[in-house]
Amino acid sequence: MHIHILGIGGTFMGGVAQLARAAGHRVTGCDSAIYPPMSKQLEAAEIEVIEGYDAAQTAFEPDCYLVGNAIARGNPLLEEILDRGLPYLSGPQWLAENVLRGRWVLAVAGTHGKTTTAAMLAWILEHAGLSPGFLIGGVPMNFGVSARLWGSATELPFFVIEADEYDTAFCDKRSKFVHYRARTAILNNLEFDHADIFADLAAIETQFHHLVRTLPRHGLIVSNAAAASLDDVLARGCWTPVERFNDPAGWRAVGSDVDGSLSLFQGEQEVGSTQWSLTGDHNRNNAVAALLAARHVGVPLARGLTALSRFENVKRRLELRGTTGGISVYDDFAHHPTAVATTIAGLRRKVGSARILVVLEPRSNTMKLGTMKALLPASLAEADLVFGYAANLGWNIGETLAPLGDKVAVDDDLDRLVRCIAGAARVGDQVLVMSNGSFGGIHEKLLGALGG
Repeated sequence: MHIHILGIGGTFMGGVAQLARAAGHRVTGCDSAIYPPMSKQLEAAEIEVIEGYDAAQTAFEPDCYLVGNAIARGNPLLEEILDRGLPYLSGPQWLAENVLRGRWVLAVAGTHGKTTTAAMLAWILEHAGLSPGFLIGGVPMNFGVSARLWGSATELPFFVIEADEYDTAFCDKRSKFVHYRARTAILNNLEFDHADIFADLAAIETQFHHLVRTLPRHGLIVSNAAAASLDDVLARGCWTPVERFNDPAGWRAVGSDVDGSLSLFQGEQEVGSTQWSLTGDHNRNNAVAALLAARHVGVPLARGLTALSRFENVKRRLELRGTTGGISVYDDFAHHPTAVATTIAGLRRKVGSARILVVLEPRSNTMKLGTMKALLPASLAEADLVFGYAANLGWNIGETLAPLGDKVAVDDDLDRLVRCIAGAARVGDQVLVMSNGSFGGIHEKLLGALGG
């Protein structure tokens, strides 16, 4: 089968492309902009990518078009497909019908931590010899790719998927995760996000309950006990056993960012411990969730803890991109205010009293709308200096960050912003860049400017 994918540069659709290629299909695709790491993964998989959405791409005559959720009405190629009645599917539907059917799906959902937790879970299963397939919205360093498909559903049945609540496609406004038919589901947390498609938190809770309604009686829900919104979701109706983590009376993790210790507790009883390289309470909670989900498919907790000692995290999750002139530059995917605050707090615990210079690009659809801009000053409070990128915003980031006083600088020109950061940085500083996009290659520009 020949599949042509619209929006192939996105983490999800690019992952679907790799899975389809691994399943033996011919895969081509198109996008308006493709950048690493997805561009490199597609190239390695020998998938041809066309820039833009010219209607002339119908000359490929594929057996089916897969339409990513970034593709809207008015897109010239989509309009041609609709006008000519050509066959098309959403990515999640194709995935459910052609990859996930017959497999034991372990889905990781939540506003924050999906990528890291899914990567942890896939690695625990891999370390246990279960060779899982996976589709993750980032690149786990233990694997080097964001998606993998090995064997048939009978030979290697386990598949870990990052279960996104964002809508499926222009033709299907349900959340992606309702397509996956999970047997094991992690519900990490639940906050308001994606203001471009959800009116309020209640609307997102409804979608999460749609996920809960698809889980079998012999499945398992691993839920964050400290997330009241998840309790509200489960109170609507639940037909599946639930194990809770982040619970003082139940499953929880204790550890230190200083010595890398990680201990698993059930109530007051220590079940096991290990050493690992990640920091922050949020990652310790992610670890407990992954351990419990892996146990559901037969991986003992002790084996899971051993695997976590060798877990290398995910690219763009507090990833050190380089050090020059005694100044370190990190890259992080954080874009929601809660994730911004959590990431800064994690780095603070790691570097102690060293200065943290935060460089923020409010790029997500929610942030561009300004829905959560009022939460930004508090989320950035632990930073010593804050540099805001003001391009392509419908609101004034300088006014929004004014409560932070003179530690803020903003600019709508990337090169000027880089020069400003380089001029302010000094030996020992930690520069933390946060964006859910490529940010114009700012990491390399900063390292170059700091080294000069």
